[in-house]
Amino acid sequence: MRKIIVLEFITLNGVMQAPGGPEEDTSGGFKYGGWSAPYGDEVFNKMLQKQMEPADILLGRKTFEIFASYWPAHADYWPGINDVTKYVMSNTMKESDWENSVFLTSVADIEKLKNSAGSDIRVWGSGELVQLLLKHDLVDELWLKIYPVLLGKGKKWYSDETIPAAFKLTESHITPSGVIFANYKRAGKVETGTIGP
Repeated sequence: MRKIIVLEFITLNGVMQAPGGPEEDTSGGFKYGGWSAPYGDEVFNKMLQKQMEPADILLGRKTFEIFASYWPAHADYWPGINDVTKYVMSNTMKESDWENSVFLTSVADIEKLKNSAGSDIRVWGSGELVQLLLKHDLVDELWLKIYPVLLGKGKKWYSDETIPAAFKLTESHITPSGVIFANYKRAGKVETGTIGP
């Protein structure tokens, strides 16, 4: 069985829309594209490069289109990105010129992929896809990059349909600019109790 690992750049209030640049995703009138850029530093870059080690990836259509327009020509910054398999969840897109792209259309396709042999599968961005994965309890790990910024508006990486689930912190680092790298592993059901004596 392959693990599905969700990697997100998020603000303190869970916004994940357009961290990379002003024109990345302006839908809904979003005006803060590129909000992650001021927080890059040497420690951040080293941590991010570790997360970008070659592994198959699973993307939603919108994120795939952004990646496919950029990464094939910039693979020197993300070694192996052209060689790994890019799985794309889409009901409208069926093919791409980007090599090693495979298209999926349903949760059943993702479940079949998860139960196949191969490397772990990393999900970058892809807010609607991540919400779908969380709704169907298909996420094994969360690798979050939490930025010290609040944005009152923007796409979130979770929805009210998220299945309640507990996670265990497995690794964490804080960069000089205040970005928290926090990796969590699925840890069963949510437990409740009462605080105090």
